[in-house]
Amino acid sequence: MTTLVSPGYVPAGTGIGGSTVKRIGIIGTGIMGADHARLLTSAVSGAAVGGVFDLDGDRARGVAEASGGARVFADPYALIADDAIDAVLIASSDATHEDYVLACVAAGKPVLCEKPLAPTVDGCARILEAETAYGSRLITVGFMRRFDPGYTDLKALLATGAIGAPLMLHNVHRNPAAVPGMPSANLITNSAVHELDITRWLFDEEITEVAVHTPRPTGNSGGTRDPQLLILTTASGVLSDVEIFVNARYGYEVRCELVAETGTVTLDAPPPTSVRRSGLHARELPADWRPRFAEAYRLELQDWIDGTGQGATAWDGFAATFVAQACVNALESGERYTVEMPAIPGLYRRQ
Repeated sequence: MTTLVSPGYVPAGTGIGGSTVKRIGIIGTGIMGADHARLLTSAVSGAAVGGVFDLDGDRARGVAEASGGARVFADPYALIADDAIDAVLIASSDATHEDYVLACVAAGKPVLCEKPLAPTVDGCARILEAETAYGSRLITVGFMRRFDPGYTDLKALLATGAIGAPLMLHNVHRNPAAVPGMPSANLITNSAVHELDITRWLFDEEITEVAVHTPRPTGNSGGTRDPQLLILTTASGVLSDVEIFVNARYGYEVRCELVAETGTVTLDAPPPTSVRRSGLHARELPADWRPRFAEAYRLELQDWIDGTGQGATAWDGFAATFVAQACVNALESGERYTVEMPAIPGLYRRQ
């Protein structure tokens, strides 16, 4: 068994706060950035899109126009530094996150960064050091499932003690298709990382051991080890298994079942319209994650704008990347990995 060091308990994050309309700069106007711009413009109170940047200028101009005429910046660092931008939302490629987040901290501006906080543990550590040196929390990481009504209901029920102590969490995470031949590690770092975060958040404790198992790969994967089964053990001994299957073909699906001492709770997709016809009872499944978590994204953005502070912190982002790296190591080596918890920096301790 191999040992890895990982972070400790993760508290809630912080947002922007205040009563005036916040002018948000968006870096990256692809699928996620454009959707965030739409929500900030039409479904979130107290916010307006003040500026956008994207390497694709035409795409940036389209989002700016749809957002009510926001400014289009030719330089992302100019957007961050501009006095007319109150806070920054980062939805650019993963490799750019570290530099943009560090620039936001240097400018003293709140930032919501889509996951990952940074692709590497070292990059996340540099961000933690910068925020700690700044002296207060500016960073929120986009783990939107913490705001999904199904997951929040699950956590609230568990907290009542009505079903006893948790024993196991069974997670299913399926996508219709992925890029053929994508690196097998991407299933963990880009997809299962959400279950890593939700396991820590749901049980308010750290993951202490990980293992990854793979069956024979689906013929649709192009050589990727897909599907994968992650086995996570938490500090109190709860087991959380994660089936990640990114070439399931039939649609996008996320669900889980919590098994506790005196009951179970099942979380499924929000109930869409179902059809009974010709001997079948069916419901449609979405093609990707956006319809499934539409309300979670809206609530996440509203929380960030309001400064309520329920979002994932930089410490959460660091922890997710760290545990994901342990899972990648387990995948590649076939070994179990123990995750040891160091002391939590004071900035991130529970208040």
